[in-house]
Amino acid sequence: MTRQIIRITGEDRVTFLQGLVSNDVTRAPCWAALLTPQGKYLADFLIVPDGDALLLDVDARLAGDLVRRLTMYKLRSHVAIEAVDMTVARGTGPAPDGAVADPRHPALGWRLYGGAGDDDTDFDAIRVQNVIPETLVELIPNETFILEAGFERLHGVDFRKGCYVGQEVTARMKHKTELRKGLTRLRIEGEAPVGTPIMADGKEVGTLFTQSGGHALAHVRFDRIGPDMQAGAARLSSD
Repeated sequence: MTRQIIRITGEDRVTFLQGLVSNDVTRAPCWAALLTPQGKYLADFLIVPDGDALLLDVDARLAGDLVRRLTMYKLRSHVAIEAVDMTVARGTGPAPDGAVADPRHPALGWRLYGGAGDDDTDFDAIRVQNVIPETLVELIPNETFILEAGFERLHGVDFRKGCYVGQEVTARMKHKTELRKGLTRLRIEGEAPVGTPIMADGKEVGTLFTQSGGHALAHVRFDRIGPDMQAGAARLSSD
């Protein structure tokens, strides 16, 4: 797990982020996403209070672009945004002093900032079992819609907090349409690379992602799920 901590300080730090991200920053620790104006995912991160600062715990591969975008939105807000050197440990055993419970799901355990000591938890197995997407695997910048990825179920979006970037599209998906596609868990026999198309009766059902213990995460069209689906050499069925 390679993470980068982005530290946001300044008197406007809460209101600044509140107008940008999908969740209610006043309830941090929380999980949130930054979206495009069209409502598509750009980055997800945990927001953790740290004294007079907010820490954004983000996949290191997205950190540079996230800092750039936050800086672009800064305008006259009294905030400072910087990437800092800070370790991130996580585990599911007894939580060490100072650890923070992962706000997405109890099965994800705890995270410790500024400490070390990851345990040997199989987090892919936990994610598959509980249908939890991962950055740059099931969550794809400029493609994923967060409601299709399960953000509401995993406490990553707040529909009462007011405006943020991409809010109108996200709210419309919530209130005016029934989701026809989304992330789900399927049974799998065999294996296939992440990103392999899932087919049934000559039609594309969706895309295969993380696999563990005879199950797999997949983004699918719900009306095309059936008993005999294939992804490369793997066979899939509804769970």
